[in-house]
Amino acid sequence: MTLSLALLGSTGSIGHSTLEVVRHHPERLSISTLAARGSDVDALVAQAREFEPALIAVHDEEAARELATRLPGVEVVSGSEGVLAAAAHPDVDRVVAAMVGAAGLAPAWAALDAGKDLALANKEALVVAGPLLQGLARRRGVEIVPIDSEHVALHQALRCGEPAEVRRLVLTASGGPFRQRRGDWAEITPAEALAHPTWSMGRKISIDSATLMNKGLELIEAHHLFDVAPDEIDVVVHPQSQVHSFVEYVDGSWIAQLSVNDMIFSVQYALSFPDRWGNEFPRLDPAAMGSLDFEALDGERFPSVGLARQAVAAGGSAPAVFNAVNEVAVYAFLDEAIPFPSIVDTVTRVLDDHQVGAVESLEDALNWDAWGRRRAREMLAPRAGA
Repeated sequence: MTLSLALLGSTGSIGHSTLEVVRHHPERLSISTLAARGSDVDALVAQAREFEPALIAVHDEEAARELATRLPGVEVVSGSEGVLAAAAHPDVDRVVAAMVGAAGLAPAWAALDAGKDLALANKEALVVAGPLLQGLARRRGVEIVPIDSEHVALHQALRCGEPAEVRRLVLTASGGPFRQRRGDWAEITPAEALAHPTWSMGRKISIDSATLMNKGLELIEAHHLFDVAPDEIDVVVHPQSQVHSFVEYVDGSWIAQLSVNDMIFSVQYALSFPDRWGNEFPRLDPAAMGSLDFEALDGERFPSVGLARQAVAAGGSAPAVFNAVNEVAVYAFLDEAIPFPSIVDTVTRVLDDHQVGAVESLEDALNWDAWGRRRAREMLAPRAGA
């Protein structure tokens, strides 16, 4: 049986990895719908000609018109409603949710609501509305399977025991490009922050890895995915990025998952679950690995994980605001409107001032996301204009 996919975020790094997995398993996987922002029309045309989707959705209306001209016979839709249509398309069995940031929340919701299993790379969706998404998945009888390498590692390691036997989860972090940096952090440029030492990723996630905000977001995601208390989730720095995470069991046993640091492995796991498929992807050679190093997280130099713990402990709207402010600050830094330290500083200041509200619906989650963005822009405006 062929599994039909909706690929949301097809022109990004996870999208490219997903298509590579589809190429390796044409008898098992096919593409029914593609969705992207529409900024790379040539890439979408090439994807459509190779994978022959029934529908393509792009946010940009001008890009949609060009695609419709260049791809006669393919339905092309635009705007946020178009992306929702791609996620809920009747021919789709599983949705790969790889759109960046909180913009991926509504499509993830639409997919689950339509009864589709969700392969989730968009950690921000669970950060903003984790309990709501998990509740919807239970009501519709579908699964949320992670794509993030750390959560795929945990997902596999947790299959070795019962929930009551788990003592803690341990996420690994490469430490990013500034793990050993000394000197003035205000002088860090976007180019330096984007130069991740072990992974090739999109711009936003690369900056999150440089601040280690990514680990804070992943901690919240793991809390919701695996129903583990935040104080039972730790982070350890592992510069080689070959051990993707650990589970410690109550008897002192540790289960780790290792692979080459390429997202094709995580994507294939999420698409093949609950089965395992063979492949011809590059293999890890233990004899060639050399040493594997682990370090304690320096919470003073990298306070992002502590901020995430603060947000999840506050509950309600705090995680949505935490994520929204970080997104705004990251793009302000990439635009060279603020210095690198202002990313974490802005998140800290908004969280400290925020009066937590309830998140009882998708509308609530989106409203708090919008509030966090407005507050971040207000706070950053004087600095950006300086």
